This record gives sequence, structure tokens and C-alpha cells, in this order.
Amino acid sequence: MTAVPAVPAEPRPNRDTGRREGLYFAMRNGKLLAGLVVLVPLLVLAVAAPVIAGGDPNAYVSTPASPPSAEHWFGTTMFGQDIFAQFVHGLSVTFQVGALGGGLAAVIGMAIGFTAGYRGGLVDEVLNMLTNIVLVLPALAVLLIVNAYLGVRSVGVQALFIGLTSWPWAARAIRAQTFSLRSRDFVDLARLSGVRTWKIIAREIAPNMSSYLFMTFILLFGGSVLIAASLDFIGLGPSEGVSLGLMLNNAARWSALHLGMWWWFVPPGAGITAIVGALYVMNVGLDEVFNPKLREL
Repeated sequence: MTAVPAVPAEPRPNRDTGRREGLYFAMRNGKLLAGLVVLVPLLVLAVAAPVIAGGDPNAYVSTPASPPSAEHWFGTTMFGQDIFAQFVHGLSVTFQVGALGGGLAAVIGMAIGFTAGYRGGLVDEVLNMLTNIVLVLPALAVLLIVNAYLGVRSVGVQALFIGLTSWPWAARAIRAQTFSLRSRDFVDLARLSGVRTWKIIAREIAPNMSSYLFMTFILLFGGSVLIAASLDFIGLGPSEGVSLGLMLNNAARWSALHLGMWWWFVPPGAGITAIVGALYVMNVGLDEVFNPKLREL
């Protein structure tokens, strides 16, 4: 009696081959490289801020309202503070808020999105209802109210509130992707083998969404930077230290534009624009790298 050959199961994606292929196209993607060229130097400045600009960015170091010179590259403020030192330290705070706020929002979004998408049923309905409630809340208005009445405002607290209000769209997107993966053969095989739910999500589903998750984090990072800059600009940022948004706030408060002190508000504005713009361009480039239909050979 001739045995009937078994139907081959759906092959598990070859992750090593996918990584090598992704790296090949990443090194040839102009948008991704352009974003990195802008973002990496700013990140290096932010990391090396204490070495490059000293310890206190608000120290009074020179003649007030001095234009850019060899001694003070970005000039000085109305009070004689070095704007370059404030800019470098402000970059550091901006990246911290982006990483903490975007990272927290990504973690919450992944936890809710993976759980809702994989479990389905009542769990999905409850988590989806929670997501919709947070999604319709006016996040910026909530942040304004909380920051206005909060006694102590710091970078960590600011990032915490940004992260707690920025995750809903990420959760919904991850939930949709999880729905499409949970019915794959390799996921069914792991489920039939008695593997726990969180292990299936961590070992089978999440790795096959790694590129999508990374792009989601980039967007959350950029959104956190913009929200933090908005809060800082209207005076509801950290109580101590300096940030790019707070630099814009001080420049507007002391009429830098009317006094012709362009060197006070242009660097922080350009810094915020460069960071968010570079992240957006990188995200478009990564979409072209990870999506075979968009790749340029």
C-alpha cells in the first residue's frame, strides 16, 4: 500500500536571509542614509553634551545679546548665556524624552496590540474599548492640564505622561498585524505543542513583525519629541535644565525676533525640525527597504 505524502506545512520565514536582504537594500536606500546623516551627528552631540558644552548650560559667560562668533558659535542670549551650550544640552533632553516617551508608548502598544490580536474574543473587545477611549481623549489638552497643576515637572515625568497617551494608534496597528499572523501554520504548530501564549507572541509573532515594530517606534519617537517641544514652548516643560522647546520659549518671552536676535531661536527650531524630519525620512526609507514592492533595485 502506497503511503500518501503529507502536505508540507507552511515554511517558517528565514529570518537570517531576511536580515541580510534588508541590510543590502538599507545600504542602498537614499532616504534612509540621508536621515541617518542628519540624525547621527545630532545624537553624537547630545551624548557628548557634558564634554562639549560643560556642566551648566545656563551659566552667564559673556556679553549679553552677542551674535555668533569664534568664541560663541551660536552667540549669547539676552543674559549672556552661551546658546551653543544650551543647544547641545537641549538636544540631550530632546533625545531622552523621545526615547523614554516613545519607548513607553511602544511597550504599551505592543502589549495591548499583541494580546488583543492573538487572544481575540472578549479580551479583544475589552482592550479595543480601552484603546478607543484613550484614542478619543484630547491628549495634548490632558497633558496641558496635568502639567499645569503638577508640582514637580521633570523629563521623566513629562516622558511618562507622553508615553501613557501616545500608544493607542500603535496598539491598533499591531493588533491588525497580529490578526494576520496568528493563523499561520508555524503559530498553529506552536499552539498545538502546548507553548504558552506569551512565548508564542515573543518567539513566533513578534520576530516576524520586527521591522514593523521598529518603524512604529520611530514614529512614536518623533511624536514624543514634537509633544515635548510644544509643552516646553508654552512653559509647561521641566522645571529645571534646558531643552530646545524651552529655548524657543525664552526667545519668544524676551522678544528675540523683534530685537533681531535670530541666533537665539533659529538653532532650537532647526534642531527640532531636523530631528523630526530625519526620523520621518528614515521611516519612509525603512518602508521601502522592508516592503519588496517599494524597493528600488
